[in-house]
This record gives sequence, structure tokens and C-alpha cells, in this order.
Amino acid sequence: MSLAVRFAASAFPPLALGFFGLGTGYLIYGPQELFGFPARDESVDRATGVWGIWMPGLCQLVSGIILFVGLTWFQVFTSQPPLYMAALAFSAYGIHWFAIGWNRYRGNDPRPNAGMCVAYMVVSAMGALVFFKAADWPVGLLFLGLFAIYFSDFFAAIGIKLGERALGFFHLVTGGWLMYLAFAVAVDFSVAYHWVT
Repeated sequence: MSLAVRFAASAFPPLALGFFGLGTGYLIYGPQELFGFPARDESVDRATGVWGIWMPGLCQLVSGIILFVGLTWFQVFTSQPPLYMAALAFSAYGIHWFAIGWNRYRGNDPRPNAGMCVAYMVVSAMGALVFFKAADWPVGLLFLGLFAIYFSDFFAAIGIKLGERALGFFHLVTGGWLMYLAFAVAVDFSVAYHWVT
């Protein structure tokens, strides 16, 4: 005799948490890369490293895990197939922020980030394709911003100063868009406002 347990579908995927965490990370790193503020030194690198691990890293990883578990084990998000791409992206970006934050905290060499950037440009292109195809242009636009971030980061990693400035610019622009998405999703889910998300 087998026991089958079915869970009710959920209308509340943890999107706002992932958007908020990543946006916070971008708003912390962006001013330093674009404007040189605050100037980098050991204490600033430790502080930005800690923020990188705990905000974009943990918030996105938690969101990704909940989405994957909800899609696969408990099947509470089955009516929303694009959430599979969101689960992949939140998990992958969250894990990579643990590495980014740790490397910054420890003052490690950023040149190996060049290879990482290629992989994350692929994930960003996948996300743009999926969400534009699903007619979710606000999230598709987010993935275009992510692609621009990793494209810029590639050049920053190999030591081209303009790459770092472009990285800061795209961090700030994409971080602002992420704050909008976090706000829109939270108020849509909480009080049934209908912002564009």
C-alpha cells in the first residue's frame, strides 16, 4: 500500500526575496565600481565580501532551493513552468555570490572570474529567452541586465578599467530594476496590487 500526499498549489513563490537580495548586492558593489566609493582597502573588501555572501548569496540560494523543492518534490508551482528557469537562476547566482563575496573578503585574485562570466552570460541568455518567450518582459529585461553585468565583468576580470566602470553602471541600473521587481512582486502577492511584473 502506498501513501500519496498531495500539497495544494501555491501562488506565493519566493521571488521577492531573491530579487531583493540580488538588488541589494548590486547596490552595494555598484558605487564602488563606477565611482570608486568607498575606496577599496582591506576593511572595505571585508565588508563588501560579507554583504555579498549574506544578501545576494543567501537570499537567492534560499529562493532557488524553495522553488526547486516546490517544483519537483511537492509540485506546488506546477502551473508556472518558467519558475524552473527562476529556480536555476536563483540557485546558480546565489551560489556564485558566495564565491564572489568570499573572494572579495579574502582579497583573492579576480582574474579567474573571467571564465565564470562566460558561464553566467549563458545562464543570463537562457533566462532572457525563457521569460521573453513566456511574455514576462520585466523579468526578461532583468536577464538582459544580468547579461550586460557578466559581459562587463569579463573585461573587469582581465584588468580593463573601463570594464569595471561598465560593471558598476550595470550593477546600479540592474539593482534599481531588481528593487522595482521586489517591490512589485511583494505588493502584488500581499495586497493584490497589479504592478507590471
